[in-house]
Formats: sequence, C-alpha cells, structure tokens
Amino acid sequence: MTPDERGWWTREIKSAKAGDDYGFVLDGSGPFPDPRSASQPDGVHKLSQLVNPHGFKWKDKNFQAQPLSSAVIYELHIGTFTSGGTFLSAIEKLNHLVGLGITHVELMPVIEFSGDHGWGYDGVDLFAPHHAYGKPNDLKKFVDACHTRGLAVILDVVYNHVGPAGNYLGKFGPYFTQKFRTYWGEGVNFDDADSGEVRQFFCDNALMWLRDFHFDGLRLDAVHGIFDTSAVHILEQLKIEVEKLSAQLGRHLVLIPESDLNNPRLLWTRERGGFQLDAQWSDDFHHALHTVLTGEQTGYYSDFGKLSDLAKALRHAFVYDGRYSKHRRRIHGRPVEGLSGHRFLGYLQNHDQVGNRARGERSSQLLNTEQLKLAAALVLTAPFVPMLFQGEEWGAGTPFYYFTDFPEPALARAVREGRCREFAAFGWKPEDTPDPQALETFENSRLNWSEVSRSPHADILDWHKKLIHLRHAEPDLSDGRLERVRINYDEHRRWLVVERNSVVAVYNFSKGLQTLFHCAGDCNPLLLSNKDSRISGNKITVPPQSVAILRRG
Repeated sequence: MTPDERGWWTREIKSAKAGDDYGFVLDGSGPFPDPRSASQPDGVHKLSQLVNPHGFKWKDKNFQAQPLSSAVIYELHIGTFTSGGTFLSAIEKLNHLVGLGITHVELMPVIEFSGDHGWGYDGVDLFAPHHAYGKPNDLKKFVDACHTRGLAVILDVVYNHVGPAGNYLGKFGPYFTQKFRTYWGEGVNFDDADSGEVRQFFCDNALMWLRDFHFDGLRLDAVHGIFDTSAVHILEQLKIEVEKLSAQLGRHLVLIPESDLNNPRLLWTRERGGFQLDAQWSDDFHHALHTVLTGEQTGYYSDFGKLSDLAKALRHAFVYDGRYSKHRRRIHGRPVEGLSGHRFLGYLQNHDQVGNRARGERSSQLLNTEQLKLAAALVLTAPFVPMLFQGEEWGAGTPFYYFTDFPEPALARAVREGRCREFAAFGWKPEDTPDPQALETFENSRLNWSEVSRSPHADILDWHKKLIHLRHAEPDLSDGRLERVRINYDEHRRWLVVERNSVVAVYNFSKGLQTLFHCAGDCNPLLLSNKDSRISGNKITVPPQSVAILRRG
C-alpha cells in the first residue's frame, strides 16, 4: 500500500468483487480484519468479506417514520426474540407488534462481536452485522419488512468503547487514548492528537446505518462514558452530520442517547450550549416506578421508593435534578426546565434493568398481574415516549439473563468474576448468578411465544393493547407539556392521581379499597380500568392494586 496524507494508506485492486475475502498485514503481522469491514462471516478474528452495498432492492421508498411525540417503542434482542434468533426469523413476529400498536422497533446492538451469542455491547467490527444473526442483506430485509408494515427501526450503537475480543482497531491508528479508561475498557480518542479521523470513523459508522441500512434512528449507549474536551463535542458533531443526511434523504432521523448524568444539555439546542439530540432514556422514572411497586431498596434503588419520587418523575422527568443522592453521596443532576416530556423515554423494563439482575427477573416475576397492569398504565399514559421490552406486553415468564460466548478463556473467566462483584452491591449471592458463558443461560433467555395465548398472559397482552389504543386515541395523552401534568398523592394511603388535561388516571397501590375525591366536577366516562372501579359524581371507588382512567366532564 502507498502512504498518503494524514496517516492514510491506499491501494486499488480492480479485480476485487463481492464475496472476496481480504485482510491487512501490519508491520509483518496479521492478516487482520478491516476496521470498516462490512461482513465477518467467520467471526472477529478472521478475514473480512467484500459486500456489494447496492445489491439490495428496497421496497420502502415512501416510508416515513412517525415522530417520537406519537411513538410507542419496542426494544428487542435479535438472538432471543424468536427461536430462530436471526434477522429473518424476527420478521415472522412483526405483525404481532403492529397489532399491539407499536410504532418503533429498537434493536439491541447487532454489530459483530466475539462468539455466536451475546448482548452486543462488546462489538468490535462496527460496520458489520453479526454473523450469527444473518448476512448484511438479511438485516436490510428486516428493516424493509418493518417499513412495509409502518414500523420505524432504531439501532442501538456503542461509541463509548470497543469490545475486548477481536479488537484490532488500535493497530490501525490512534483510536484509543491513555488519558482515561471507561468502565468497559480503553477510552476512545475523541480529542487528542490525530483524533479528527477517529471522530469521522464513528460519524461515518452512524451515517452508514442510517443511509445504507435505512435505519430511522440510533440509540447511543452510555454516552456518559464518552469523554471529549473539544470545542465541538463528538455528540454535537454527530448530530450535525445526521441532520445533513436527513435533509439529503428527506427522511426524519433521530438520535436517542442513554446517560447516567441527568444532564439536559444533551437535549438543549446548540444555541443554548447543548447537543440538540432528540430524546434520552429516563432511568429516574424507571427507578421510581420499580421501587414503589417492588419495595426494593438495594444498590441505586436506595435513592428511590416513595410516591413523591414517582410524582416528581412524572412532573419533572428527573427526580435527581440538583438533589443530594445518598447512593452517589453527592449532588446529582440538574432541572429539565423548558423541555417536553417527549424528549424522554419512560419504561418499566429494558435490557439493563432486567438482564443486570442476578437471576434476570422480569417484572412479571416480581409483581402480580394487577400490579403489572397498574405499571403498564403508568408507562403508557405518562407524558414521556413509552418503551416496552420484548415480552413485557404479555408478562413473559422467561428470564432475560446477561449472556456471553467468549471463546477466549481468560476473558470468559473475567466476565464471570466481574458479574459476581457487580451484584454484591444489591446483596445478590454469587451462587444465584447463572454462568453468563453457559449455553443454557442464553437459551433460557429466549421468549416463549406459546405463552401469548395462555392465561394470564393473554389478559395482560389485551390490557397493553387497550392502553396503547387509548394513548393513540386520546389527544391529551400525547401532550408532552410537563407543566400541564397535575398530580396528587397520599404517601401513607398509597394512592396517586395523575391529570393529563381532561384525562384523569387514579392509581391505588395499596391492598385495600379506596374512595377518592379525584377531580373537581364529574369525571365520566370510565375509559379503562383493570378492576371494577365505581364512579359517583366526583368520587371514585378503586379496588386494591388497580387503576381507573377517566375523562373529565
């Protein structure tokens, strides 16, 4: 190869064609896979394979994603969503999502990682779909099938680190820095010497998924693990480049970060000094809801547990918005003043909050059926963008564990030991933790679709359908203005009333019957209830662990 400007090396091979295998020899060692490989059919340590990026015939020319303000998102993991565990087998279940009322499908990471199964957050070949899920064109078929059914597709990407196994990126240039390390490994060089090409590498990756695979948005994993002191932060640069692509393609494209910092600067406009990203995950809402329902008080849950926390989350998105955190032992967060609820995702479950439990328990293993319905109502009538985790809609009985398939013995051992240390803060015993490397840990995490038609799962599924239909049908439930949310609650009696303009939701978390004066003037009719609630004038009698949703006047 011939050295070029700014560290690039080039060579043109006119005989190269789709299907050819290739690699790079660096300083006499290798061959190593291409950092921009489009396909790794034999895994992360083997040769790359050339792919024709224009060889797929799309059928989604007229598709346009619904705005996030009207979205209901469904997070899924390709490997466990179906028994087949592939892009093509996932297509078979898309009509189920359409019937449920889902608008956006969010895929956990699908880039190439070491082994055949895993969560995908230790990916190393950022431009290549994971070989065990199917070929690159199979992923395009999945996205195309979603679009032809009216479903938008969001892809979870990881730009805060690269996985430990098969990570040859550092051999090709200064992609990593010694100035800091993340929780997961080496820090990415976004602001040190020669960082310009590193930044462009990650921006190009984002643009590739949106342009070539027709994804409608990206979920940016753990951006609090991205460190950048540049005048233009890498997240701001990424948003600017995505905006340019959106204008070029004539398609709405969104970026949704996950952050542990409770910092609304991610969402502020650039004129205000922000990065202007579209929405972010809201763990405070999850923690507040989870602890009220389960009573758990270990680990980071020790900061939550009161109805006042849930009320604040519904009204202000962040519970910790400049408030002292006992768990962190410091002041945490800042207020979200002026931002719509549509800029936050609200959920009862997601891959982290289920899979990072020692036994991978879903809410369906922690709560009874009526509590699940009550929680679903809070998520699907909240002022946020609601998100469900695969199987949540029918109260799936299968767990969702953390699982890996690292063939490297030392890495496999480190993963096992690391999980046990991580769970210590929650008081979970090492012997209760399934071996993440065991095949049965992965197999047991697959959804059991035969549950859907059985009791109580069918009833829970019907409840979710009704709630999603109500959210789409009632204009007040799609109003993201947090200042219009009115809340009353009683910590001791354990009831909560949420008013969304003319829609009023009355929640009884207690195990006793409650009669409440729920609003001024009559509230009728009863739009939805999971038990036999009774209305009389401005009073309502609500059975234990239930919700009644009404329309005022």
